[in-house]
Amino acid sequence: MELDDHLFRREAGRMVSVLTRIFGAHNLALAEDVVQDAFCRAVETWPVRGVPENPSAWLMATAKNRALDVLRRERTARTFAPEFGRFFESAWTRTAMLDELFSTDMIKDDELRMMFSCCHPRLPEAAQVALMLHILCGFGVNEIAHAFVSNFDAIKKRITRSKKLFEKSSLFDVSNTSEFSTRLPAVLRALYLLFNEGYHGTSPERAVRTELCREAMRLSALLLEHPVGAIPPTYALSALMCLDAARLPARMDTDGQLRSIFEQDRSQWDRQLVDEGLKLLELSATGAELTEYHIEAAIAAVHARATRTEDTDWKAIVTLYDTLKTMRPSPIVALNRAIAIAQDQGPERGIDEINAIADRERLARYPFYAAALGELELRRGRRNVARQHFRAALSLARNPDEREFFNQRVVACGSESVA
Repeated sequence: MELDDHLFRREAGRMVSVLTRIFGAHNLALAEDVVQDAFCRAVETWPVRGVPENPSAWLMATAKNRALDVLRRERTARTFAPEFGRFFESAWTRTAMLDELFSTDMIKDDELRMMFSCCHPRLPEAAQVALMLHILCGFGVNEIAHAFVSNFDAIKKRITRSKKLFEKSSLFDVSNTSEFSTRLPAVLRALYLLFNEGYHGTSPERAVRTELCREAMRLSALLLEHPVGAIPPTYALSALMCLDAARLPARMDTDGQLRSIFEQDRSQWDRQLVDEGLKLLELSATGAELTEYHIEAAIAAVHARATRTEDTDWKAIVTLYDTLKTMRPSPIVALNRAIAIAQDQGPERGIDEINAIADRERLARYPFYAAALGELELRRGRRNVARQHFRAALSLARNPDEREFFNQRVVACGSESVA
């Protein structure tokens, strides 16, 4: 029996968070072992007895009972979190205390604490993000390597080194506002990457992973529930997630085929999420700070307000990409800007903009770079050239969904010869 991916990611991060609070940061590996044991017991038990009515509660109860076993067995052999030492003498007090620590509100606090504990200032931001994705969000090493466009061994070493520092540190006090601002960027960046991994799919299995998007949205909402987390950049990131997630129902058609934003049935967009995203975007404008999340959310809002592709205000999108390009220069941003220019000024201008990207060699392994050129050449009527680009994209496809999508674009080019 395989556990649901979303259930694993949500519950694993929650359980590790509360167990690390109980055992202490120096016993992170023990907390992870207890969580692993809880999932192993589920795999052994559920096929025989059936999946419980509340799987989350079952897993939490199993982890709590296992934690009690560990505390009883190892209290003289292992050092736990100092503030819990005085409770170990009384079994009744110990049990009551664990009941409280496993309450919904305490778990939320522990998850928030874990977010910021992973973002230790002595770690580079990339290492902070990788650690958070691994511990709190249940990402495997290979998935993190995809998210960072890095290799497995490099990410594995980064996570191992980061864990060693984590285990030597104290858990972060989320009420300490003086350190909050220094750690917030890495927390937001990790949530942004988590959502993008679900939305843009570098997974070899499938292109769209809705459960990752939901998890990123849940953690972002958790951050907004805390007074020190409810600030404009967090609102902006949450707005971006809602506005992009609103399009998820239309990203795959009824046959399970990927659809670009130009082909999507916009009647399938989740209007409730659109409204929530627009509301969050308004809340993000309460301060003077302008972040890349504000700009990306504003771009998503322009798309969300258009009932048809042809109604989209492409000039506004180009202007927003101009701002984003100055804030976060990257070939991906430049490519998206070029596509928007093509929508506004025609395919020839779009191709010129793509060819003018300074570091476009970094896009060589990105399948949607070749696909963008293919789409624009197809719009120009140069079917043979377009077909070559789509075949290049097909050779770079990262999962079956992308392969089928690019194969359909090759077919759309037909077989006639065009100069």
